[in-house]
Order: sequence, then structure tokens, then C-alpha cells
Amino acid sequence: MGRVAAPYGVRGALKVQTLSAESAALLEHRQWWLRTRAMPGQWQPWIVQSARMHGAALVAQVEGIDSREAAAVLRGAEIGVPRGDLPVLPPGEYYQGDLVGMQVANREGVAFGRVTGFLESGAHPLLQVTDEAGVERLIPWVGDYVLQVDVDAERIDVDWPADY
Repeated sequence: MGRVAAPYGVRGALKVQTLSAESAALLEHRQWWLRTRAMPGQWQPWIVQSARMHGAALVAQVEGIDSREAAAVLRGAEIGVPRGDLPVLPPGEYYQGDLVGMQVANREGVAFGRVTGFLESGAHPLLQVTDEAGVERLIPWVGDYVLQVDVDAERIDVDWPADY
């Protein structure tokens, strides 16, 4: 849901780049889970003492971090919350993380590969799809191009040319 961008101030606050469609979504959670570069496979819980929006970023103070130096150690850490703590979405809406790994094919049945992530553009998110050879396609995540998401079959059907 976010990433620690840098220390903020001298008292250990963190400047957080949010990765959610709604930038303020992390403000609703009093406990965040961080995964650092030093321990890439492990998520550690952190209690959020305070957090607020600061422009497009978020500034947060977490328990146990009280100096700029301590905050600097967390630079680059990924921020998440347990899936069960997120709101249930209405039909037809999806969390981007739930789509990663799904197969993508166009209406002619040409397999493009699997979803590897999303990129944010000024207008709309772009679906990142990578095939077995490492070729990446960027497909706009809009109704004109995304025809169907079949969660059970782990497949996304798109209206996108194979040669684009």
C-alpha cells in the first residue's frame, strides 16, 4: 500500500509514498506491516502513533522510531496491511495486488503473459503484462480495453492487439 520514501524531520517521522488509488487509505490503519531490504522475506508490525497527508505523500510517526537516523534505516521499506483489514469491494472492483499473477489474453485468444504489476499514469493505471520471454506490454486499465476479469480462472480478457 506504500513505501517509506525518506525520513521526515529530526524526530523520526517517515515520509511515505502511497501506492493505493486512494492516497489516504493508510490513514485508516493503526498498525502497518513493513518489509525492509535488510529482511526482504519478513513483514514486521509497526504501531502508527500519528499520520497525516502532506501534499501527495503521507507523514507518519511509528512507535520505536524517534530519530532521523532510525527513520533512515527504514528507507525503501514496503508498507502493507493484512488483506482481512481491507474493505470488501463491490462486484467489478479489484485490489491490484489480487490481479498480479493472472493470465492475460486478448479476444482472439492470444496469450500475452501474466500480470506483473501496475504503473500509474496521469490518466489511468496501466496493466503490466510480461510473457515468458520477458516481453512487457502496458495495457490501459479502462473499460474499453479490459473486457472481463475472471477471478476463479485467474484470467483477464482484454481488447488489445497482439502486435502492439
